[in-house]
Amino acid sequence: MFFETHFKVIISCVILLVVLLIIRYIVLILVKKIGRKSGINEARIHLIQRYSTVTLFLIGLLFLSVILGAKPQDLALVFSSVFAVIGIALFAIWSILSNITSGVIMFFSFPYKVGDKISIHDKDFPIEAVIEDIRAFQLHLRLDNGNLVTYPNNLILQKAVTLVQKDAIDDGHDAI
Repeated sequence: MFFETHFKVIISCVILLVVLLIIRYIVLILVKKIGRKSGINEARIHLIQRYSTVTLFLIGLLFLSVILGAKPQDLALVFSSVFAVIGIALFAIWSILSNITSGVIMFFSFPYKVGDKISIHDKDFPIEAVIEDIRAFQLHLRLDNGNLVTYPNNLILQKAVTLVQKDAIDDGHDAI
């Protein structure tokens, strides 16, 4: 009796799940291909894959609520309330969100890779260093004197950067 009454809803939910899994699979493959083609390390590829999975999950919840009969007015009320609370919370941590967003942008369009020596043109604190790691929130830069500098992702996108030397990290192999 239950399945007969709710057959269309169950089928719609199953179709939604299958479609979201297919889209997730395609997105994960594309992100991995783009990351490997660009020479990005595996940790950053996995980070972007997690971001895309969470985004698809949230979109799936939205569609699921519509399938289960939520009215647009109710959804608007819930989402506006949730976004108001999230907005207030994120206002306090806006720089973290800014760095995460910058990290995603850098994944797709940052022209420098781990091992490159760059010069950051900052009038207060100019830096010339080798990129040691690119993380979700910051770059790890190794100065010539051996000091490690963490530089926020959102600032690296705001400053002029020059490539000084490609693949400056010595990998232990001497050229003959």
